[in-house]
Amino acid sequence: MIVYRDAAPGDGEKLAAMARAAFTDTFGHLYPAADLNAFLDEAFGPEGLPAQIGDPDFIIRLAVEGDAIIGFAKIGPVGFPGDWPEDAVELYQLYVASSHLGAGVGPVLMDWAITTARARGASELILSVYVDNHRAKAFYTRYGFVDIGRYDFPVGETIDEDRIMRLSL
Repeated sequence: MIVYRDAAPGDGEKLAAMARAAFTDTFGHLYPAADLNAFLDEAFGPEGLPAQIGDPDFIIRLAVEGDAIIGFAKIGPVGFPGDWPEDAVELYQLYVASSHLGAGVGPVLMDWAITTARARGASELILSVYVDNHRAKAFYTRYGFVDIGRYDFPVGETIDEDRIMRLSL
């Protein structure tokens, strides 16, 4: 049975391991090992994702099955350069373990992100998605997100093209 709950400080290590695995499973083949490891260390090391648990600027929702974290979504203030409405919220990550893709975890986490952004008074929910991640782009489009431009996403020394997508709330 899958349980959904907010992340707690003791979840940091398991959450970081799950995020590393999900990113590597999906994108690891795209990067030289040094770039991939630099990104994983920055994004999911102790000063990255685990440090954001309990930070009032971020909310992290977990999908847990037994003792395993099988998915999560993280929202917070918009970090992209540019002019954004003050009340806009960014969906930083929505990751689902490869073993649970297609099991309904992603839609539950997306519904949570939209509902939570609205409850915070947000006018927009913003995210970025890798240009060739067609599955994720189709998922976001089903929710009403629209592509509004390019974003250069660094993974170590590699710069990927991401697409910024926006959902008007």
